[in-house]
Amino acid sequence: MLAEFRSFDRPVQLLQINQAGINLGFYMLMPYLAQHLSAGAGLAAWTIGLVLGLRNMSQQGLFLIGGTLADRLGHKPLIMLGCGLRTVGFALFGLSTSLPWLLVAAAVTGFAGALFNPAARACLACEAGERKVAAFAVFNVFYQGGILLGPLVGFALLNAGFTAVCLSAAGIFAVLTVLQGVWLPARRAPVAGRPPVLSDWRRAFGDRAFVSFAAAMIASYALSYQMYLALPLEVARLGGGETGVMVLYALSALLGIAAQVRLTAWCSARWRRGQAISRGLALMGVAFLYPAMTAGLALPTGWALLPLVACTLLLTIGTLIAFPFEMATIADMAGERLVGTYYGLYNLLSGVGILAGNLVAGALVDAGRTVGLAGLPWVLLAAAGFASAAAVRHLDRRSRLPVAGPVVTG
Repeated sequence: MLAEFRSFDRPVQLLQINQAGINLGFYMLMPYLAQHLSAGAGLAAWTIGLVLGLRNMSQQGLFLIGGTLADRLGHKPLIMLGCGLRTVGFALFGLSTSLPWLLVAAAVTGFAGALFNPAARACLACEAGERKVAAFAVFNVFYQGGILLGPLVGFALLNAGFTAVCLSAAGIFAVLTVLQGVWLPARRAPVAGRPPVLSDWRRAFGDRAFVSFAAAMIASYALSYQMYLALPLEVARLGGGETGVMVLYALSALLGIAAQVRLTAWCSARWRRGQAISRGLALMGVAFLYPAMTAGLALPTGWALLPLVACTLLLTIGTLIAFPFEMATIADMAGERLVGTYYGLYNLLSGVGILAGNLVAGALVDAGRTVGLAGLPWVLLAAAGFASAAAVRHLDRRSRLPVAGPVVTG
């Protein structure tokens, strides 16, 4: 992975390090925010839900706007503005317990993500050129590294108080803002003759191949998010506690760090992009068959947790296979002018998929326990993965996905 990282130019390297810093700062704070809002700020449960929901809504709902601004104003200023705003938002979380200011912090923090997320991916795709898949593979290693380290660093800093956690996370984003200002190239699209924003949006929404691909991939995000919903609930039901949940997260992150680059190179040498994505999705579906087969059995806690470990590992591997090819496919479908807009729309649709998937998965878990069919949620999640894989395979066979040559590696 380090050899592959060193083979890229400095802007690509900075964007990859930037993502590790973004996730490090975010996961230092977010796992402990709800507890702070309850015990530290004294908020009622519904107001905590309001704060957390506003943060998510202000990010997911504004991805398209952030991506469009990146296409029109340039990637660099949007990435810097997003990281700067997150510096402010995280500092507000640590310095105030007033509900109005906490709502401001939530909105600013979410909007920041809507600005830098599509802009950073678009910038990485443009700077990497023909090496998009390899660049996104390394990008995902840094992404997983931030997720792995963030909660551990945040937990260590909690001894100094939640304010210290927030200000440390804000400091990380402040440093990232400065680094981007120094090292990212300032490239802006030509303004003359540029069509109106609504025209760009009509093109993106009217791109049937892209919308079909995005729709086919929605299930993958719903399945991935079960790492934070169905799997933790099942670990708790089986008596694994918080330790069991942390073990699953750690296994997933460590596997991503260790295997992503080699796995992407292996897949690139053998499969087209569409084949890699569809097979990754199919493996994500297979992952949920393990808990489905043992859901109704009375097993000791240790043995009962093994299917969840298998599910986590296969779900992670499927994601590792699909992700770099998925990101490169979006960029190639967008063309040079609308990469940010396409990433923004894709993230918006993915957010809808996560919301719908959580609602359905939660309802299925409750229904399965009520009617005595504990394996029902897992079977239907597996079916969703297989259906998504079949949809992407259909698009690939009909040549609706861009065809790229072999991945160029360093």
